Amino acid sequence: MSAPPSPDPVSPYILLGMTATTGIVDAVSLLALGHVFTANMTGNVVFLGFALAGAPGFSIPRLSMALIAFLLGAAAGGRLATHMSSRPAPYWTSRAFCTDGLLLISAALASLTLRSPGERNSIPLFGVIGVTALAMGFRNATTRRLGVPDLTTTVLTLTITGLAADSFLAGGTNPRWQRRIASVLLMFSGAAVGSLMVKRSVVEALGVCGIASVAYAFAVLAWFPRLRGCDSGCVPTASESSKI
Repeated sequence: MSAPPSPDPVSPYILLGMTATTGIVDAVSLLALGHVFTANMTGNVVFLGFALAGAPGFSIPRLSMALIAFLLGAAAGGRLATHMSSRPAPYWTSRAFCTDGLLLISAALASLTLRSPGERNSIPLFGVIGVTALAMGFRNATTRRLGVPDLTTTVLTLTITGLAADSFLAGGTNPRWQRRIASVLLMFSGAAVGSLMVKRSVVEALGVCGIASVAYAFAVLAWFPRLRGCDSGCVPTASESSKI
């Protein structure tokens, strides 16, 4: 007996896996690249404010590099989704996740040239920050266009807010509480594992994230037959998936 079709354009399990790797990327960028986030732009904006106010330990050039590269990655990811808007979401999503993975693998290779974690501003350091932020911008644009509820893979503020605001304590019905809690726990676990991996090797941490993203790209294609189990009208295209 075949599995019932899923209403989600991409398996929630795949997006939860991406959430865990985001935790690793955040650990690498914050602990090894010098007080900068390459996935969490809210943190970067706050850090940039600290840097402009003269707080020690924060670098305007590094933070600016992360923000600019993230914006470029997001623009490229949005462009890909728009260009393939007539195709079912799994087609362009698999390409986007594969691109994300290849960029992270490139960042891992670039980190081989780093002399020491958190070294002062240098071309290799800016290269790793830039390529990693580019990948995460691409990822954010993709998950934003997919619009799967509570699975942005990078930001948990609204997810945690939903857990409380939609709970029975607030008179709600606790919708999607399982994926919300799973997102928080996986981001936490990814950050913890990433901090341990950074002690051994930045190359290893970023390489694992890149390989995982490529694997998720193939998993998206494997998920597509479940979508095809329903009638053709329920398989979202790129433009439709953003409305889910």
